[in-house]
Amino acid sequence: MLVIGIAGGTGSGKSTVVRKIIESLPQDEVAVMPQDSYYKDNRHIPLEERLKMNYDEPASIEWTLLTKQLGELKEGRTVNMPTYDFITCSRMKETVTVNPKEVVVVEGILVLTDKSLRDMMDVKVFVDADADERLIRVIYRDCIERGRTPQMVIDRYIETLKPMHELYIEPSKRYADLIVPQGGHNKVAIKLLTDYIRSLLNPASCNC
Repeated sequence: MLVIGIAGGTGSGKSTVVRKIIESLPQDEVAVMPQDSYYKDNRHIPLEERLKMNYDEPASIEWTLLTKQLGELKEGRTVNMPTYDFITCSRMKETVTVNPKEVVVVEGILVLTDKSLRDMMDVKVFVDADADERLIRVIYRDCIERGRTPQMVIDRYIETLKPMHELYIEPSKRYADLIVPQGGHNKVAIKLLTDYIRSLLNPASCNC
């Protein structure tokens, strides 16, 4: 099993990179574990307070559960991955069944900040993008998918996203084996990454 970690700022294009990896490999050969599925279960906290919580710092993630389930996948066992509702900011009762695959992608803004998780990765990738481009994507995504107003998104960006990016996410870039500039638009870097992944899965076919 090959474990790939893909980090980067909110709206950097991580999902595009993940999609390209999936498309480059045989069908049904990749399992994805989004960091967002592992936000701590805060259902016991009133909604008004949950909406004000900081979800862009490492303390918001249940790393022990993520590393435990990744370890179980590496041992060949199926896991029930939690799901998260971004509108109510709480973990849902439903889970997603994840089976062991040749490639497991762990994706999220903070996945390179946790040493235990990093140590389980075979390839570590940081998707980089201009701050203005990331903000535009975040506004579009949060307004369409999460029911927020543009002003709510901008306020959150200024108060939380930007400072947390500078404090935690940007520094985690130093742990990356590969940095993908220009986010999901960088076709050359993505091809190099996907070619490298295929070479690791099929070493006999690599002419390096």
